[in-house]
Amino acid sequence: MARPLSDALFRRAGESLVGGVNSPVRSFRAVGGSPIFAARGEGPYLWDADGNRYVDLLMSWGACLLGHAHPAVVEAIAEAAARGASFGLSTERECELAEVVKEAFPSIELLRLVSSGTEAVMSAVRLARGFTGREKIVTFEGGYHGHSDGLLVRAGSGLATFGLPASAGVPASFAAASLPARYNDLESVQVLARAHGDDLACILVEPVAGNMGVVPPEPGFLSGLRDICDRTGALLIFDEVITGFRLAWGGAQELHGVRPDLTTLGKVVGGGLPVGVFGGRRRVMERLAPLGDVYQAGTLSGNPVATAAGLATLATLRTLRPYGELERRASRLAASLSGAARSAGVPVQINRAGSMFTVFFCAEPVRDFASAQRADAGAYARFFHAMLEGGVLLPPSQLESAFLSTAHAGPELAEIQTAAEAGLGAVLMH
Repeated sequence: MARPLSDALFRRAGESLVGGVNSPVRSFRAVGGSPIFAARGEGPYLWDADGNRYVDLLMSWGACLLGHAHPAVVEAIAEAAARGASFGLSTERECELAEVVKEAFPSIELLRLVSSGTEAVMSAVRLARGFTGREKIVTFEGGYHGHSDGLLVRAGSGLATFGLPASAGVPASFAAASLPARYNDLESVQVLARAHGDDLACILVEPVAGNMGVVPPEPGFLSGLRDICDRTGALLIFDEVITGFRLAWGGAQELHGVRPDLTTLGKVVGGGLPVGVFGGRRRVMERLAPLGDVYQAGTLSGNPVATAAGLATLATLRTLRPYGELERRASRLAASLSGAARSAGVPVQINRAGSMFTVFFCAEPVRDFASAQRADAGAYARFFHAMLEGGVLLPPSQLESAFLSTAHAGPELAEIQTAAEAGLGAVLMH
């Protein structure tokens, strides 16, 4: 497909925006080539600035579970905006959204609304440290919890080493308080707990990893983390920014039957607008200002337009309860993609959890960050561009998740299958 206007816009953006983007992954550097510029979306489809139409499997990185421009969400946004875009004061919709979140997540007794997943996780970790009076946190190699300083950590050379900064500008002392373990490896967490248990504030984990590609938890992993926290007095934080309201009405914690102390939400909860949530046990949350001594604030927190979008989205999900049908469609799609890959003789692993999935170009199962890194990123880049030419938009990185929405039905799944068969051919031709 020709994309001259997107190319021109990218050159123009480079004159004013760093790297021509406002978030690095949009630059397409992980897959090569110039990025597309979105013009509009409707249902399962996205159109770029040049008028090319794509079946969208990016879905605003999972936020648009109902598809683009769902009528109920659009109407709610328009009505709210007409009353005023921001007040800096409390509104009734904040109460309503909080009540729906509590209904869906029994582990959340009190919560606070913020404006992003990054802000939610940053605040939850600060709260865990304030509540426990401890400093260290356990994170997982390949996990991503936003770009706050203390969470931009890469693994040390051994299990018991401190984390090291993964970005310039992050003081080593900040990153040193984060202890990286291996996802799906309880022993790696137990080593850290034995070494630092008395100063362990929390274990922070995506209950289903989505930022090393999709990596589901193995049986006993999440319950094992719960046991370690109970034994050490640390808090268990589930980062459900991606999985919350996507995998089930009550998120991954509902599916896996493990109750965290704190939960962070984003993406789906805002219906595509900037909303984040952190909440959990009442006794923990009451340490937050103005009740307690852990400070957090935000001028646009609980924004009336954003909460309207979130309420409309969650009301629709509560009525539809689409999770069984999403599971069936995603399962069929994954099976058809696996079959096409076998027929083409291309080794792939398709990791899936509900309506989120990743195609890894490798022969061995992917169960943690190390095995995800062994996947052939070059093959994925060729597949990505072939799919794009075939009218299907995947995430522009091997180590990300693709997403189905409720708007992806039979015709769209057939388009994806056709494009994938051609895409796998492009991988073979290299």
